[in-house]
Amino acid sequence: MNTSRLTLFLFLGVLATALTGCDAIGTIFKTGFYGGIIAVVVVVLIVLWLVNKMRSRT
Repeated sequence: MNTSRLTLFLFLGVLATALTGCDAIGTIFKTGFYGGIIAVVVVVLIVLWLVNKMRSRT
């Protein structure tokens, strides 16, 4: 195997690894985004529930 062919295989290997890595990072951020939205909604609902409980006691 000559040097140019070895370089080509190395380049293609790095390219394939980098592209799948970007896809994985995109999936992680997408999941984190939706998880963050769900967490904010849950916290807001808990705060509203606590405020409602405090109003009903007085």
